[in-house]
Amino acid sequence: MSEDVPQPVAPPTAPPPAAPLLDELLPWSVGGMRLGRDWVAAPDPGTLRARWAAVTGAEGAERERLFRPSRSRGPASGAAALPGQRSATGRFGREPGACPDPVRVLYEPFDEQWLLPDQRLIDLARPELWRVLDEHQLFLVEPPGLASPLVTAHLPAGRLGRIRPLHRRPGGAEPNLAPGLLPLLGELYRGWVTPQDVLCWVLAAARPGPRGYEVPLPADPERWRAGLELGQRLLTVQLRGARGGEPPRLPGGRRPYVRSAVTGWPGELAYDEEGESLLLGAGSIAPVPAAAWTYEAGGVRVLERWFAARCAHRASQAQGLDALGPAEWPQTWTSELLALVTTVSLLAELATERAAFEPGPALPAERLRTAGVLPPPRWARRPASVLSHQEEGPEGQFALPF
Repeated sequence: MSEDVPQPVAPPTAPPPAAPLLDELLPWSVGGMRLGRDWVAAPDPGTLRARWAAVTGAEGAERERLFRPSRSRGPASGAAALPGQRSATGRFGREPGACPDPVRVLYEPFDEQWLLPDQRLIDLARPELWRVLDEHQLFLVEPPGLASPLVTAHLPAGRLGRIRPLHRRPGGAEPNLAPGLLPLLGELYRGWVTPQDVLCWVLAAARPGPRGYEVPLPADPERWRAGLELGQRLLTVQLRGARGGEPPRLPGGRRPYVRSAVTGWPGELAYDEEGESLLLGAGSIAPVPAAAWTYEAGGVRVLERWFAARCAHRASQAQGLDALGPAEWPQTWTSELLALVTTVSLLAELATERAAFEPGPALPAERLRTAGVLPPPRWARRPASVLSHQEEGPEGQFALPF
């Protein structure tokens, strides 16, 4: 009778090394703004000026009602001027001052709107972001539910999740990257690596995980270069011509155009699949790929959310200043819609390529740790001191250095 021979037990397989987190590679981040009242943002600057005139022209209880006070802000609030912006700083109800020039912001994914840059009107304006806002800055934002972060040249001002500026100081003088990362990557990939290169790689390779966005870095320089090429195309589309670039375009035969002019106010936005047409009442835009119509961000169709934002002031539940808006459909909105159709059409095409992109064998995380790149030091998670001029605080007093 033969005895059973014990079989060797295979050693447990070690889990793959964890990829670096976006939070480690771009360590300084800021939470999103909290506006506190919807009427301070709008799809066109004329609406904001009309709302300012209405609230500043009202008095007493009517001004209070239109303002919509919160625990943080009300007509009795004074606040410092936002860095780089001109606004009064005294109590709003006593001396509102002149209407500040509206600024362009990213309000929803792929939806650029306008904002009144007056800190007396905004519950949490994040002045540290305004201090580093200039023609060199790019912002990486992390809207919940998206497969990839987004990049914008405009200040993120809506419900967009955490915000990571690419630079810690104005002028692009100091990258918001883990110290030592750029020299290490330059050595590994045998070439000069810039902060924007890292941003492009993030767009191509970052994937959501239980710990946040994971960003595997490749061991192979050729995979790095392939990711940069894909990421640069994604960045170009998302910036939509900002920072001196050319606005993205579809090839001539696929370029959308106004087939029928939008007249009056379109009651709804619809899609004709057979004719590849986007219908705005009696107006139409074509050709519009079906993938553009169904393109989603955070589970919501981008084109439908964009249209709904421009019709919000006409909704039955809109009250007070929220109900102020254009009486006729502005022609500029049709132009913006054409650009947005192009953007989401190109992103829909790139989504398949991005999903299939493989970074290849990953750079061991231990290499980043032995090089002293990870974990980033605590100071890298805090904003830099960038106050090069005096800022006016509440009631005209000067703000303390930041």
